[in-house]
Amino acid sequence: MIKTLDLTKGENANLYQYLSSSITPRPIALVSTIDKLGRKNLAPFSFFNVFSISPPILVFSPAKNSRLLKNKDTLENILQVKECVIALVTESMAQQVSLASCNYKDEVNEFDKAGFTEVKSEIVTPVRVKESPVNFECKINKVIKLGEDGGAGNLVIAEILKIHLHVSILDKDEQINPFKLNIISRYGGDWYGKTTKDSLYQIEKPLSRLGMGIDKLPLEIKNSEILSGNELAILASAENLPEKKEFLLRNNKSLKEKHILAKEFLQNNKPDEAWQILL
Repeated sequence: MIKTLDLTKGENANLYQYLSSSITPRPIALVSTIDKLGRKNLAPFSFFNVFSISPPILVFSPAKNSRLLKNKDTLENILQVKECVIALVTESMAQQVSLASCNYKDEVNEFDKAGFTEVKSEIVTPVRVKESPVNFECKINKVIKLGEDGGAGNLVIAEILKIHLHVSILDKDEQINPFKLNIISRYGGDWYGKTTKDSLYQIEKPLSRLGMGIDKLPLEIKNSEILSGNELAILASAENLPEKKEFLLRNNKSLKEKHILAKEFLQNNKPDEAWQILL
């Protein structure tokens, strides 16, 4: 059974919960801003992502408070001083970031409330967050108002001017190691996600080859009742049907038994063996 909301007919009960709990996991931007009076603000936003590499663009969206119908201090600040620092959030900072999300008065500095350490930025006026392993100094290119009602977002387009990376999160090739970064993500309600060995896995990008596609798989494989769509896609990432070689495990096996063994091979990241058992 499917539950459907027709937003064109005003069916928006539980809309925020459905959107924030289904579009997950979301990265968290811890945004440092300052107003024209020099008052600092720090607040987290999970409607956030990277949208361009050239120019390097981050986008986040402060929504209007549904109860007070009031803009976030972050938005008011960047309309006055068109700069910000966006810091990433790790597991060791999670409780402090949650505390920083409280609706403090304009004159309150969330760096003090949440116990974060200010670090002077090199280009922009807002300060960086010492506890974060990644800080982006940004200028605000544009703010797009998405609506007037409570919950309406404001799309903030921030261009990165300088990136600060703590060397502890880099591997020997100067690449960010996701386990060292230990970033957290936002789910719906009170739920957050963290980086663990079980939560991460690799999928090789088919940049140097053109996968044949599931439509080109032999019918007895394509129509398998045992192999999942993901597993079929692994097989279909090969450019062509592999050459059939001698493979003892294939001998005297029924089609079902071959598919069961192929599934085991695929789950253990052995696509070549999976192909051989199926050929």
